[in-house]
Amino acid sequence: MAKSRGGGGPGSPGSRHQGLAGTRESLAEPGGDELSSLGSDSEVNGGGPEERRVDKFGFIVGSRSAEGPLEEVPLEVLRQRESKWLDMLNNWDKWMAKKHKKIRLRCQKGIPPSLRGRAWQYLSGSKVKLEQNIGKFDELDLLTGDPKWLDVIERDLHRQFPFHEMFVSRGGHGQQDLFRVLKAYTLYRPEEGYCQAQAPIAAVLLMHMPAEQAFWCLVQICEKYLPGYYSEKLEAIQLDGQILFSLLHKVSPVAYKHLSKQKIDPILYMTEWFMCAFSRTLPWSSVLRVWDMFFCEGVKIIFRVGLVLLKHTLGSSDKLKSCQGQYETMERLRALSPKIMQETFLVQEVIELPVTERQIEREHLIQLKKWRETHGELQCKSPPRLHGAKAISEAEPPTRKALEPVPSIVVSPGPAPVPKARKSKEKSREKGPASPANGPGAEGNGAPGSARELLQPQVSPHHQSKESLSSRESEDTYL
Repeated sequence: MAKSRGGGGPGSPGSRHQGLAGTRESLAEPGGDELSSLGSDSEVNGGGPEERRVDKFGFIVGSRSAEGPLEEVPLEVLRQRESKWLDMLNNWDKWMAKKHKKIRLRCQKGIPPSLRGRAWQYLSGSKVKLEQNIGKFDELDLLTGDPKWLDVIERDLHRQFPFHEMFVSRGGHGQQDLFRVLKAYTLYRPEEGYCQAQAPIAAVLLMHMPAEQAFWCLVQICEKYLPGYYSEKLEAIQLDGQILFSLLHKVSPVAYKHLSKQKIDPILYMTEWFMCAFSRTLPWSSVLRVWDMFFCEGVKIIFRVGLVLLKHTLGSSDKLKSCQGQYETMERLRALSPKIMQETFLVQEVIELPVTERQIEREHLIQLKKWRETHGELQCKSPPRLHGAKAISEAEPPTRKALEPVPSIVVSPGPAPVPKARKSKEKSREKGPASPANGPGAEGNGAPGSARELLQPQVSPHHQSKESLSSRESEDTYL
């Protein structure tokens, strides 16, 4: 685990913030990506609120974040998909256990916008995490927080999607919730603190769910999907850079050879891609489709997107004609072709690319061995990452047995009392009063036991009501 950082040392928040920002700003020069613009508020606030129009994603029309005409899903198809997703969400444990492939296919088609936030919580396991930690976020929210992190977080707030209606106003509700979520994480994981790349991740989550749910979703991303990405030394992201480069050799030998020849380290072009899960790189419709698949299938989706972008940017001799040097190559990777980032094209390429969890884990072991030979042991001892919703569900099963049918009457373990009582009465009627076994003494001895057994079912309605409530709990729809 990363050690706590102090004032001005190499691991201090300021230097860490600067280190990542340096890499990031090289990929987002002024005029390249308005999401990094420090003066965005004055640009946006020039016109009055009544003059602003937003697209269907909430971005202000006219900004570079707003998207042009999109391929709209027919309304009838959308309603059908919503109905299917509602059925899945209301019977989630059953679907995860028996029909996970169907969930994966539906995530690849795209989660309906009205249910996306709720689906992400179920896929990531953050809903279960929240239920296991009721009140924890409120508790963290009331704490002051460490000033060394609060200052850095505050400086970053206005840089996150400043052309989105949630974050357009300084001190508005979007920025306030973003501050709360990021501050809570520094208190939840003080050994990690805050990393700049967490801000866009949290902002995307807040566009789809309330602050408390966004917090637990962020926790799952940091701990299950991308463990170690936001630690002090950024060791995990460096390892994944080498894994990406090695996989590129199989996917696109031409691109691999070119990057090797130019001696361009993967950390220079993939840091922002991976740490921000492409939220600052792709058109917004593509971002959402990538995140739908990412929450379902895990980090292999991030690798696939990166490989597709590299393959279609540097993967042929024609494309390399204008990328003869290191500078030209980096410029090309900063200004990716809109065609290869287009939603339909990109998603299909990602689905078809044959890169599996097994390949990633095999390559991880190879790169980890090389790392130890050159750098020694990893300083950040992160838990192993889990590849998607199925792995998370199996590692952290729900606290209740939701898959078992809930009986109308629940009794404690042991012989069923009611049938026994009825059977003894029937036997006594058949044998008559002359039978010694049915004498007064025997009847008296059996009465207390029978009374205890008959009283037990009176407790069962309480057990039943708890089970029924918990099983019906998932039927509420967060729209």
